[in-house]
Amino acid sequence: MSKDSTKNMEGLSEELVHINRVTKVVKGGRNFSFAAIVVVGDGNGRVGFGNGKAKEVTEARAKATKDARNNLVSVPLYKGRTIHHDVVGKSGAAKVLLRRATPGTGVIAGGPMRSIFGCLGIADIVAKSLGSSNPNAMITATFDALRNLNAPKVIASRRDKNIHELSVNLLKEEK
Repeated sequence: MSKDSTKNMEGLSEELVHINRVTKVVKGGRNFSFAAIVVVGDGNGRVGFGNGKAKEVTEARAKATKDARNNLVSVPLYKGRTIHHDVVGKSGAAKVLLRRATPGTGVIAGGPMRSIFGCLGIADIVAKSLGSSNPNAMITATFDALRNLNAPKVIASRRDKNIHELSVNLLKEEK
């Protein structure tokens, strides 16, 4: 976790990803406000993100945290350390590629994606950002990819097969 992360009573870790100072020019001068992006996760497969905007940084962060807690998603993890399969996520001009990694690889990801994986509890993953480097777009694209992940049980039931049949077919395809 980074210096901008905290742990609360519910067991959720909260990480501030980005703060943006927004200026609105009006007749009487400039009005300043702050936009915050926060990622919240339990380190065990649940993660969410939220946006907040206010005149003060602390208020913006509190709003973003509340929004993130209301938008938690569950992600199936392989052995509690990585994802089950490679996946691509898109949001606007941002595109991210998430690849599963062998034990000991670590989190190879940049920017906001690293915060998401830290809060999610992923220990081994390789992620590549393609296209936009805007934090909002990258986070949304990463969550799109995470929502597209499926556990082997779900894939097997969708194909009307059992998990053993599915794994045997996958091994034949790899050869």
